[in-house]
Amino acid sequence: MKKLFIALLVFITASAFIINEISKWTLDTSHSRLGFTVTHMGITDVHGEFSKFDVSITTPNSDFTGATIEMTAEAKSINTGISYRDEHLRTEEYFSVEKFPNLTFKSTSVKKAKGNKYSVTGDFTMRGVTKTVTLTAIHTGSAKTKKGSEVAGLKLTGVVKRSDYGVGEVGPGLSDEVKLIADLEISREEKE
Repeated sequence: MKKLFIALLVFITASAFIINEISKWTLDTSHSRLGFTVTHMGITDVHGEFSKFDVSITTPNSDFTGATIEMTAEAKSINTGISYRDEHLRTEEYFSVEKFPNLTFKSTSVKKAKGNKYSVTGDFTMRGVTKTVTLTAIHTGSAKTKKGSEVAGLKLTGVVKRSDYGVGEVGPGLSDEVKLIADLEISREEKE
């Protein structure tokens, strides 16, 4: 009986360790996008994205509760589909890419909401200004690749105000609110 009790205790302890094992996730850039939408003249949405960005995620649980999410975008990689507009957005008036080469987000809290949704709070830095923002994350699903690697989908959305970061002049032509959206496919790193 004593041996059975010890074996059971070892099994429970080992199981708890496996469930709470820290996992690191890396970005699959070919299946991910980091973009934004801003309203022009109050009538249409203009879309853009950053073609060079990276995301790293660490999870301490079997889901994304308590995760650490870090995103970095290269400001000069902005792409709205119109080259002269992109050049204008790289200037001192907007992103000032020479002085401030990166936009960053680092989570400070990831809490489970309803279903597959999470509330992600963190520090967002743009043009050298850091503000706390809250994003909504949706775990869009998980799968296994042909090679057996575990992948997961996350969609993060939120809103920031350009005026909070000194990005461009606020007026009737371009909305102050910018909708952020990240469609991410991440892969769990294999244990060595």
